This record gives sequence, C-alpha cells and structure tokens, in this order.
Amino acid sequence: MYGILSTSSRILRLLSLLQTPRDWTGSELAQRLEVSPRTIRNDVERLRALGYPVHATRGSVGGYRLEAGTSMPPLLLDDDEAVAVAIGLRTATAGAVTGIEETSLRALAKLEQVLPPRLRHQVRQLQGVTVQVRRGRGGPTVDPAMLAELARLAREHWTVRFDYADRKAEVSQRRAEPYRIVNAGQRWYLVAWDLDRADWRTFRVDRMREGMSPGPRFTPRELTDADAQAMVARGVPPEARRHQARVIVALPAAELSARIGPWIGTVEPLDEASCVLTTGADRVEQLAVYLGFLDADFRVSEPPELVEQLRLLAVRYGAST
Repeated sequence: MYGILSTSSRILRLLSLLQTPRDWTGSELAQRLEVSPRTIRNDVERLRALGYPVHATRGSVGGYRLEAGTSMPPLLLDDDEAVAVAIGLRTATAGAVTGIEETSLRALAKLEQVLPPRLRHQVRQLQGVTVQVRRGRGGPTVDPAMLAELARLAREHWTVRFDYADRKAEVSQRRAEPYRIVNAGQRWYLVAWDLDRADWRTFRVDRMREGMSPGPRFTPRELTDADAQAMVARGVPPEARRHQARVIVALPAAELSARIGPWIGTVEPLDEASCVLTTGADRVEQLAVYLGFLDADFRVSEPPELVEQLRLLAVRYGAST
C-alpha cells in the first residue's frame, strides 16, 4: 500500500512540475523527485495513459514538456493559483466579461467544492476587500457565493429552502428543487421546481434572502437548457417593462434571433433581409445603448422618448470624433 501511495504522490508532483511552462530534462526531474531517470520515463508513460500530452525531445538539450492536447485533462493548481482562479471566476460571474457569466459560475462551483477550508477563507477575505466597478448604472447586486452555492445544490440534486421577496416586496418561504442558474442581461435567475406549488418557477436571485438551507436530495426531472431559457423569457416578458419599442432591424429574422436571448424580445420576419424586434426595458437609456450592440442598421419610430435618446447619443458620439 505504501508503494502505491508513494507512486501516486510522485506522479502528482511530476505533473505539477510539467505544468510549469518550460522544458524539463529527465535528470532535472529525477533530481527534483529523488528517483532514477528510468522511473521518470515510466511515470511519464503513466501520465500519457491518463490523457496528459507529455512531449519528449531527444538529444543533449532534450526534455519533457506538457503540451496542448485534443481534450482537457485535470489540472493541478498550487494554493496561490487556486485562489487567483477563484477570484477571477467570481469577478466573471458578476458580469465583468460579457457572455461568460454562466460558464464561469459552473467552473467556480466545481472549484470551490474542492478548495480546502483555509483557501476558501482566503478567497472570502480577498473578495471582501475587492471593489468591482460595475458597468453603467448596473443591475441588482447578487452575491457570487450565493450563486456558487445554488449551482452546487443544482448539480448535486439537493433541495433548497429560502425566503423570497416578490415584486411587491412581500416575503414568503419557498421549497424548491434547483435545476439551472440563468444569466439574463444584468439579472440572475434560478429555474426550479416549486415543491409547494408543484410547478416550475423562476426566481430572481437578488430577491432571495440570505440564510437559505439545503434539504433532502431529489430525483431530477427532465429539463433542457432551452426549456430553462424559455421559462426565464416567460417570467420576464418584455411587455411587462416600462418602455416598449418596435424596432426594424436590417438582419434576417433567424440571424437576429441567434444573436439575442429570448428574454430580450420577440423577432418577426419583415422580408428576407430585415425583421421587426419588439422589446422593452425599464429605462430608455438601456434600450438605446442595447440597440447599438446589435451590430446592424435599425430604425425606430416609437416610443418618442427612445427616438429622442437615440438622437442625443448620436450627437454625443459625433462630437467625440
């Protein structure tokens, strides 16, 4: 048993060295690990069998290097690297980099699950003294730790109990089976099966109060990512927002639909080269800025407040050049 544990520990140390971006000679690795060059060769073959692409070059300046492969093998991180990755992922879940919020959350939940308690504490300490500059006037604030915990409960199929405030700020206690965390614009939503109502529900995470507690495990129901997105879209219909807009966009309907999420609005074909986007927002400033992100020509006739805001932005942009 001791020999097996010693071999496993040595291979992990070898992998850690090879993940450093440099070439290692066999003698260097043998000296570091206090084994023979033959043992190093055998350990390299074990790593290759596990899917690690260890490249070897011959000659007096030859050596070993871990290269990119066709699949993603497990990585080894030292303490400082693990803390740095966790902080970076938490920052990404807050929307610092558009488009990777949900994938960052999944990776963060997996990483925090295996972090030793001392490193989790270090991550929380660093996060506690870090201030992120939010984009524009931003949306509601969501604790990344809550997102990571919800993602973990969903992945491991644990029910959850929490207090929830609705649009009227009325608080109720909910029991649910969590399935997906969906990022829609500047808001996060939990898609879950409400145990008391026996139906699917979407919950805004910023309205979930602190102190949620896990319950017993559940057998997962059938739910695809497309189903989860559609639920969020139905839960936050554009027509329920304060300002409504009908925008003619110079793109085929299928192409525009592929660029935007269903929570943005509905897309209807006008002809082969253009379509109509019906959307809404609580602020005309948000609508005006978002239309610029479509990366296509568009025309707006209503509401008048949006038309005026677009003209104002056009003047400002024109004066900046």
